[in-house]
Amino acid sequence: MKAKEFIETLKLIGQDFLGEIPKREIFSLAKAYQQMPVFEVVNLLKDKDDNHRLGAVSILDWKARNKKTSKEERKEIFKAYIENHNWIDNWGLVDRSAPYVVGGYLHNKDKKPLYDLAKSKNPMERRTAIVCTYYFIRKNEIEDTFKIAEILVNDKDEYVQKAVGSWVREAGKKNEKKLKNFLDKHATEMPRVMLRYAIEKFVKETREYYLNLKN
Repeated sequence: MKAKEFIETLKLIGQDFLGEIPKREIFSLAKAYQQMPVFEVVNLLKDKDDNHRLGAVSILDWKARNKKTSKEERKEIFKAYIENHNWIDNWGLVDRSAPYVVGGYLHNKDKKPLYDLAKSKNPMERRTAIVCTYYFIRKNEIEDTFKIAEILVNDKDEYVQKAVGSWVREAGKKNEKKLKNFLDKHATEMPRVMLRYAIEKFVKETREYYLNLKN
């Protein structure tokens, strides 16, 4: 079983680092195991060990990035992520895999699953909704980023707030006018941390302008 082999190899790596395994080592090992069957990856994802779960989402990510991955397996990878999202329960797991596993799969497809995630009661599912749009942003497609941000602009979860601020900022690099229009509409109501992340790359005068709107 590839999953068991992955775990045993990770244990050996852990011995070299006195148990504190650097994430880069997990990512590298996951790349080497990207041919692991998806059902085994899901079993790894359900492991209580955080490193094993990080390895699992990293394997999904490498599979999704691999141009040789078939359409059928891409769908299987996407479904594995969505159907087991309760195990993807922190921002690191989301950010490691959502852009290519979810965003890459839904590119040029119906985006309804994103909007369903954005309305979820699970904050990490809501974070997935905005984080996965990074794939679209890289393709110079920013409409869904701002539409999802509109849904999440009053979110109460800090990790969702930070993600919304970060991703509208990234979308704003492609079209600053759209970002400013979004901020003109929402700066007074959005959480302060979201606003700070969103305006981070503006010049000082512009940052102060939007912060004063909040005040």
